[in-house]
Amino acid sequence: MESTGGPYLNTAAVTAPVGIARLLQMTFGCTTFSLVAHQGGFSAAYGTFCMFVWTFCFAITVFIITCEFTHLHSCLSISWGNFTAAFAMLATLMSVTAAVIYPLYFVQLDCYPIGCEVRDFRMAASVFAGLLFLTYAAEVFLTRAKPGQVTSYMATVSGLLKIVQAFVACIIFGALVNDSQYSRYVATQWCVAVYSFCFVATVVVVAFSVTGKTALLWFPFERSVVIYTVGAVLLYVSAAVIWPVFCFDSKYGSPRRPGLCAKGRCPWDSQLVIAIFTYVNLLLYVVDLAYSQRIRFVSHL
Repeated sequence: MESTGGPYLNTAAVTAPVGIARLLQMTFGCTTFSLVAHQGGFSAAYGTFCMFVWTFCFAITVFIITCEFTHLHSCLSISWGNFTAAFAMLATLMSVTAAVIYPLYFVQLDCYPIGCEVRDFRMAASVFAGLLFLTYAAEVFLTRAKPGQVTSYMATVSGLLKIVQAFVACIIFGALVNDSQYSRYVATQWCVAVYSFCFVATVVVVAFSVTGKTALLWFPFERSVVIYTVGAVLLYVSAAVIWPVFCFDSKYGSPRRPGLCAKGRCPWDSQLVIAIFTYVNLLLYVVDLAYSQRIRFVSHL
């Protein structure tokens, strides 16, 4: 690492507003999973997911603070601005999901049968989980691209939307594997292909931005992203029309939830979740397309 002639430690990494937000993230994250691990407890896939979110976000946040405080990020062959912006958005989405799931499945007002001490620990963990989400959202707000500012692509509205689109696609995939019966028709299989293609393409865009390798491509990256977004909008329009027809039209599926369908294991429920988030992602891609016309790509920040 070449010497810049300045101080070896970057105190702004912990004293600036963004640095303070990251310190709070580290504190709240550690407190949350410590309360759960010590006495709150967790179980099943939902609890495991929440613990993964809190420990994963804590580890990456510590890594970011350490790298910025010691200037070690200058040794990494990635676009640091794109990496931190992408992680802040991802952590915001993951932490808000965990902040909703944990109290929903593990917190109760009565002490029976878990005991008052366990209940109190779970309530405290839920409070700190909510605070953790707020601090990650604050970082996204502080680091987002301002009008007219030249910044990293992932800090722009279009870049942040890429993270949200991929996250929503993961929710769709989760519903697909939960007995959604998508293989019954070729049309619904086409919808799965749409979700898969758009998810992979979005992840590729994020990966190239974070690694800072966009300048090495033999084609104009920014134009390709806009063309892809147009294609993604058209593909999601087709899925937004096809999926509800083949799932909720009386000719192919069921317009109403079957009365004997088991809660948590009902294909109709999974199909409804997929339909809702298909429209959510369609809206996200449309907004992305609108914003992508006005941004300037910078790969080296």
